[in-house]
Amino acid sequence: MASSGRGLEPESAAAFRVLKRAVELDSESRYQQALVCYQEGIDLLMQVLRDGKYHRQIKIEENATGFSYESLFREYLNETVSEVWIQDPYIRQVHQLYNFLRFCEMLIKGPCKVKTIHLLTSLDETSGKEQQSSGLQEIKESLQNHGVLLELEYSSSIHDREIRFNNGWMIKIGRGLDYFKKPQSRFSLGYCDFDLRPCHETTVDIFHNKHTKKI
Repeated sequence: MASSGRGLEPESAAAFRVLKRAVELDSESRYQQALVCYQEGIDLLMQVLRDGKYHRQIKIEENATGFSYESLFREYLNETVSEVWIQDPYIRQVHQLYNFLRFCEMLIKGPCKVKTIHLLTSLDETSGKEQQSSGLQEIKESLQNHGVLLELEYSSSIHDREIRFNNGWMIKIGRGLDYFKKPQSRFSLGYCDFDLRPCHETTVDIFHNKHTKKI
């Protein structure tokens, strides 16, 4: 698992501008004003460090293991999470429906207290349409038994894949929820435990809306 560097946060940009001004004032022998700017710039940089990264990137290599939904999402789910939005155009085939079901199971187990899940996906216009519809309806009914509302919406034009929690975290996965490889057999390791399931190569980008424009 590898993480990339962060992008430029708004606080960082402001800090560099202030520090640049401090250097200019210093070169002009305006020391008192320069000192004020230095202090303000350092305060802004410290604020960035306290906030942490606004962009983290995880690169999942081909055949990598250890990337179950729990492993990937656990640190972003806390007790403040009560609403989740999933946008994924490919929740259609049986294995994709099972992926979505596993993701919902993770949400139900906590520590978050999810009450509403919004799923935006595309409608299967092939012979699998009935399978998709009945599968999602069964998941919806099962979630209702746990006090969770599943709101379904279909779109023929969506392409992006993203997951958002109402605590501000947003996760974009290149392959959506469908980044696991097909198991070798029903009795092979990884069939049940997704941490042992090999993955397709994909990239995961994690943001927090405190540092990004509203989507």
